[in-house]
Amino acid sequence: MIDAKVVVATCSDENHPPENITDGNTKTFWMSTGMFPQEFIVRFAEPTTISAVTVDSYNVKHLKIEKNTSQNASQFEAVTEKEFEHTDGHLQSNAISLNGSSATHLRFIVTSGYDHFVSVHRLSVQN
Repeated sequence: MIDAKVVVATCSDENHPPENITDGNTKTFWMSTGMFPQEFIVRFAEPTTISAVTVDSYNVKHLKIEKNTSQNASQFEAVTEKEFEHTDGHLQSNAISLNGSSATHLRFIVTSGYDHFVSVHRLSVQN
């Protein structure tokens, strides 16, 4: 896993904080508050070339990924979006190609879910 941390999330639950997304453990997770869109931003220690990300989640239906190449996370450009299949009772695991995009920040926007609440358990970044 590339050194990354969640720096912004649209919601937070003290039992399921956004930091759980990057701790590498699928048993811990970040959970949304039940409205859409929901988003979180991951910052890398330095500009990083990313070939793909793998998102382990529950109930995510549609996800957009945007990137930023500056130190402040204000201007983002679209990279890709993906429709996730509904998986009943087990984690969704989706590998998403980013084609060697260079980024300082990645913004993940959950635009819809299969339920009112979604959870993101792990984010893995490959370079």
